[in-house]
Amino acid sequence: MPTVPTLPGITSKLIDTPRLQIHVLSSGADDGVPVLFIHGNASSASYWEEIMLKLPMGYRGIAPDLRGYGDTEDKLIDATRGTGDFVDDLLALAKVLGLSKYHVVGHSMGGAIIFSLVPAAGDAILSATLVDPGSPYGFGGTKDLDGTPNYPDFAGSGGGVVNPEFPKLMAAGDRSSDNPQASPRVVMNSFYWKPPFKPAREEDLLTSLMTEKVGPDKYPGDFVPSGNWPNVAPGNFGPINALSPKYVGDSVKNFIAATAKPPILWVRGSDDQIVSDTSLFDFGTLGKFGFVPGWPGDEVYPPQPMVGQTRKVLDQYAAQGGQYWEKVIADTGHSPYIEKPDEFVELLTKHLSEA
Repeated sequence: MPTVPTLPGITSKLIDTPRLQIHVLSSGADDGVPVLFIHGNASSASYWEEIMLKLPMGYRGIAPDLRGYGDTEDKLIDATRGTGDFVDDLLALAKVLGLSKYHVVGHSMGGAIIFSLVPAAGDAILSATLVDPGSPYGFGGTKDLDGTPNYPDFAGSGGGVVNPEFPKLMAAGDRSSDNPQASPRVVMNSFYWKPPFKPAREEDLLTSLMTEKVGPDKYPGDFVPSGNWPNVAPGNFGPINALSPKYVGDSVKNFIAATAKPPILWVRGSDDQIVSDTSLFDFGTLGKFGFVPGWPGDEVYPPQPMVGQTRKVLDQYAAQGGQYWEKVIADTGHSPYIEKPDEFVELLTKHLSEA
């Protein structure tokens, strides 16, 4: 039985791959056109169930729990490879499942993974949908639209930027609202969607959030002290370090130069506070707003222009022969596919059919 109860019509299986055993949720007929759904941080495949069930006839939804999340085998994430472990796990799963051609849909961290998955998958990807994706340059520690690092050691990104109370309460299974800054329920209901919205499956989605593996080498990951504000630099393990621009390496260049360029739908929530040009999870924003003392100013450490960075990279992708469409879903936060699923599915279905 999966940790999170599934909706009727969703199948749960453990799939053995050469890399690790992956927990996979699926919907639709086995001979349907595959749509691979990739979840974000502090969640699991469960977040995609409603959308999977809304796919039109002829499509097969496939949603794995990523390494470090849900009911997938617990193995460390080597952050020095950037999102490489996630990408290789997904390619291994696709091979075992016999997916020669498939669509991909990624939310938040899952969207950031797609920037590396596209060049790695060759011509296997029919289309890609990015839902409030993390910046292709990584999360934290960069400025300007070209992703220039604020410091050579990428201070302000990686495992040290996470409020340590949040994973502590996750590990304890805390379902209360007692800590207004760090209770998982409060964080989820304040930032995953736009208040006062609350999903019908609030309890299941909270359980899903807390399936992430917590520990110094897991979430939030390790970090090293830095002489540069905010005095923490990335470590070597865990998903937040994997998203550090220190380890993104050539992923942007490889994405833009990919030989096979699937059409891309970029969907954003109008009021996203997690992935934003003024993200409340970015030290540049927190410093500028006075929430973290010692901010060195806009010239040294401005808010990371996450949305602007994504748009510029997608513009470059288009200039090299790709196509993309940017759509904003009004009155939603970081998870418009949960907040307004029918509007999201209409956009997604059009994109899948045209691809």
